[in-house]
Amino acid sequence: MIAADARMRFTQEDLELVRSALAHVEGSDLTRADRTLSRSGMDEVLDWAPVVDALLASPMPGPSVSLLFYALVRQALLAEGVSERRMADYCAALLREFGERRRAFRIASVDDREHYFMVDLLADLASADPARQYRLLVHLGNHTLWLGGFFPDRIEAQRMRRGAPDLSYYEALGHRGYAAASDHALAERAGLTDVYRIAADRFPALRAALTSVRNRLALRAA
Repeated sequence: MIAADARMRFTQEDLELVRSALAHVEGSDLTRADRTLSRSGMDEVLDWAPVVDALLASPMPGPSVSLLFYALVRQALLAEGVSERRMADYCAALLREFGERRRAFRIASVDDREHYFMVDLLADLASADPARQYRLLVHLGNHTLWLGGFFPDRIEAQRMRRGAPDLSYYEALGHRGYAAASDHALAERAGLTDVYRIAADRFPALRAALTSVRNRLALRAA
């Protein structure tokens, strides 16, 4: 299962990179940064957009995947009015894991089935045992958030060409998956009840934030 662990994955090199980025931001207090910039002191620094801009402009090898996604997701979520840091942790971890080969089509890193179509995922959900049903509900939320956030143009093109569902369909399924998962005992055991509940309640905002991240990554790569 995907955990809300992006900030826990920051490396020592990430800390040094953020400190260096902060030093190049006009008006920053480097003395204060040196005193507070630890794993527990990064939160406030990474809420500051100029620091994130400087971080993204840093030379290769640049930030780790966890830091890169967290910094971008946090800024995008704040712009959408979603202020819970654990939500940024979770969405960044989602992007990190779904970047692995075929992970986006499996309910776990290792699973016998891959779901390339929503109808297959929903059919699996209808016949699953309770433990697998929980994992499928989470994946339903994760997969529709990833698709709607990073591939809205593809969804719209399929709608125009073949009459496929539009973004509202994916948002409804994502809300359904996260909402049901948040009520499951396994979510409480994993400490993710609050994350799934926020994801269900704010799904359109999360999806829009991930689209902003996609666009910013495209500009960075250009």
